[in-house]
Amino acid sequence: MSIDFAPVLPLWILGIITAIVFLGTVYGMIRGARGLLWRGLAVLVMIAWLSGPRSVHPVMRPVPQDALLVVDHSSSMEVQDRAATVERAAKSLTAEAEHLPGLTLHRVDVPGGDGHGTRLFNAINQADIPQGRFAGAIVLTDGMDHDTPASLPARFHSADGKPLPLHLLLGARGEEHDRRLKILSTPPYAIVGQDATVRVQVDDLGAAAGEHATLTVRSGESAPTTKEIITGQPQDIKVTVRQPGETLLGLSVSPLSGESSDLNNSAVVRIRGVRDRLRVLLVSGVPNQGERVWRRLLKADPSVDLVHFTILRSPNTDDNTPLSDLALIPFPIRELFQEKIRSFDLIILDGFQNSNILPEEYLTNIADYVRNGGGLLLTAGPEFVKDGTLQDTPLSQVFPAHVPENGVMVQAFRPTLTALGKTHPVTAGLNTDWGPWYRALHADQSHGEDLMNGPDGSPLLLLDHVQHGRVAMLLSDQLWLWSRGEGGGGPQAELLRRLSHWLMKEPELEENRLTARIEDGQLTVERHAAGQTASAQAMITSPDGSRIPLTMRGGNGLWHGEMTAPAGGIWTIRQDGLVAFASPVTRDALERQDLRATATVMSGLAQASGGATDWIAQNTPHLRQVEAGNVLSGNDWIGLPITHAAVSGETRTSDLVPAWFALVLALAFLALGWWREGR
Repeated sequence: MSIDFAPVLPLWILGIITAIVFLGTVYGMIRGARGLLWRGLAVLVMIAWLSGPRSVHPVMRPVPQDALLVVDHSSSMEVQDRAATVERAAKSLTAEAEHLPGLTLHRVDVPGGDGHGTRLFNAINQADIPQGRFAGAIVLTDGMDHDTPASLPARFHSADGKPLPLHLLLGARGEEHDRRLKILSTPPYAIVGQDATVRVQVDDLGAAAGEHATLTVRSGESAPTTKEIITGQPQDIKVTVRQPGETLLGLSVSPLSGESSDLNNSAVVRIRGVRDRLRVLLVSGVPNQGERVWRRLLKADPSVDLVHFTILRSPNTDDNTPLSDLALIPFPIRELFQEKIRSFDLIILDGFQNSNILPEEYLTNIADYVRNGGGLLLTAGPEFVKDGTLQDTPLSQVFPAHVPENGVMVQAFRPTLTALGKTHPVTAGLNTDWGPWYRALHADQSHGEDLMNGPDGSPLLLLDHVQHGRVAMLLSDQLWLWSRGEGGGGPQAELLRRLSHWLMKEPELEENRLTARIEDGQLTVERHAAGQTASAQAMITSPDGSRIPLTMRGGNGLWHGEMTAPAGGIWTIRQDGLVAFASPVTRDALERQDLRATATVMSGLAQASGGATDWIAQNTPHLRQVEAGNVLSGNDWIGLPITHAAVSGETRTSDLVPAWFALVLALAFLALGWWREGR
């Protein structure tokens, strides 16, 4: 408020009149004139009224209100009917806000599933609302927020320091409890054939710990096992990893009576089985260029333990070489091919000519090693048709080809992929711009899988399954030319890597395999069957045990099918005797750690702001506007504060000396003067 004047006469005239009246009154009082003082006062009152004193007040009007309506759409809102409850409340509050003058209710939908849980306050802080017009926030949620600050954010403080309301409306009937299965630790890798230890803990959130529960463990197609546990205590679960590749371990715990949801009562653990230091035995014939290629490839792989022997001379060689110039150690044939042969994952015979080096008993051991599950790779050159050839030994029983004496072809040619080779995982996708070779063997008999052709379309690379084991035969000793870049070279390192890993039964290189994955609720099944046909359907078994046929489409060695897979847990896929497992990857594990509806996380901030904390499963509170400084909530209502601000350029005035008051006062002074004069 300020003081202003609106005089009836110019102020200089009123000043002269005031001076004359003052001097006259003083002169009359000196001369003893009675009642003159009161008459002078009456005139001064009229002069004061004529000067027009008045008070000036700014015009105050309510400031437009901008409030936030924050709606939680995280995955925990899908529990029970929380989403429907908060949506109903959001529509009700929005409708009421439309009838409140000056109020704009901005709706902000907060999704989840980004791996960081529910982040309501991040959404509030990012809302584009001028701070001077922010009137508060109404949060519709289940109360489980993962970015709740320790104190009320700065946004919830007005310019004068008073808190702005944070109303917490919870889409449930009251505090809930929930049982949770939590994975404390799990090894990402485990050695095949050994046990992996998974540590878990079952917690009863919102309820007392120490209760008994039943933990069920499922792995592959094995029968499930159960274990009695105590909630709130860590438990170690041991599982044997039986094969390379991914192993899915399903864990589930018995439900807690009355819990909010059983979605977090189960979990799927992924453990990748790896081999423990692949052991490879490489036996080379006379020193050759290909020997270096093999050594460079195998020594570069840190997971491979390589044992390499090169045969410099046969036992019956008689060239008068001094014993001091012969091999540093004798060839340990008994140790390698009888005592420790089963410890090797792969045996490579590179240009090896027997020539009485290995007795027939040991060659039989190699053949039995293959039949019992071992891998054998043979690279053959001219020595394969000479005296002492392995074709004349018991080992020939596992070879996929036979080469006659005149089977050596010396001519330039470029290896090519067969139709099967273009789809087989060992050779599929290789760059086929290959340089030439100059020597190969022509087989008169062959079987197995022909992946590469040599001169005149003859088999060049043959793969074969021999009972439980595998054999690969390369009918040329010219692979090393690719490493030298002859004619542009070729993918010798990648080809040899794939060959060796196929022989060691790596799952990714199986030519007949079934794989499955679940992403974004979609189950994708792939069947690789190089050179084979596949059934038109795969049978899907969902986690609840229901069976669903899935039509497979494709051809040329690859078939695929898709279907929705909304449920969590392990899905089982079967086709043509093959089995695969798939489980959805949890995108927001933090969100599923606690599925309760609770006020314990955010109610402290709501109370500090003067806001309400209400459970709205049955009733939604009404929305009101209240004057700043008053209570902001009641039994069935929540309020947003109204603030006022001066309107620029607009004021209102009021007279400090009203005319009626000046007249009455002047008459009173005149009456006193008349009375005094009569005395």
